[in-house]
Amino acid sequence: MIEREVDVATRDGAMNTFIVHPEEDGPHPLVLFLMDAPGKREELHDMARRLASAGYYVMLPNLYYRRVREFRIENSTREIMFAHMDSLTNAMVCADIAALLDGAAADKAARKGKVGCVGYCMSGPFAFAAAAAFPDTIAASASFHGVRLFTDSPDSPHLDAGKIKGEMYFGCAETDVYAPTQMIADLEIFLAGTTLKFRIEWYPGTEHGFVFPLRQGKYNKAAAERHWKRLLAMFNRCL
Repeated sequence: MIEREVDVATRDGAMNTFIVHPEEDGPHPLVLFLMDAPGKREELHDMARRLASAGYYVMLPNLYYRRVREFRIENSTREIMFAHMDSLTNAMVCADIAALLDGAAADKAARKGKVGCVGYCMSGPFAFAAAAAFPDTIAASASFHGVRLFTDSPDSPHLDAGKIKGEMYFGCAETDVYAPTQMIADLEIFLAGTTLKFRIEWYPGTEHGFVFPLRQGKYNKAAAERHWKRLLAMFNRCL
């Protein structure tokens, strides 16, 4: 595997980004890996490596770059983490994604054409919004235990679902205070009235954050492996 850290130039600064892809048989389809609230960290780097080992060029950006270059929850507080999280909007992250796409276009290791995207927790709505913002580019996007997918906000990502041309997958924890059952039920009813090709799947016996191996008390290995199976199958099908 080839991996490196690069600064991707955006309109708001330099977004430090982890890139990983196979050494051979390129160029490889691009997958955008969007972090959860605890930030860009080695746990996510390992997940990006797993994606890359399946034949993808993976970009994992620090979405908090406007406020901090490195964020470590163990050296901070949940209040600061939520302040960082709440500083982001769907529009801001979509602008960042545009910069990532430009950066990948300049790298011969990244294949031109259809792109995949996956967001976890706070980035679930970002992956949803990105699929609508780049409908001719993002062919497959996924949200796992995503928050704020269906809200009263004027920028709620569900409002642009009709613009999406690719597939959307929503993996939901059975018990999730940040993504309550009613929100997902309302989302499903809404999406059923659109032309979007989507799937909402519940993961029984899980809680918010179940995919992360180091999330003590939350990680569910069987469910996490199913998440990988679903994600890789979609990318293989669409990219």
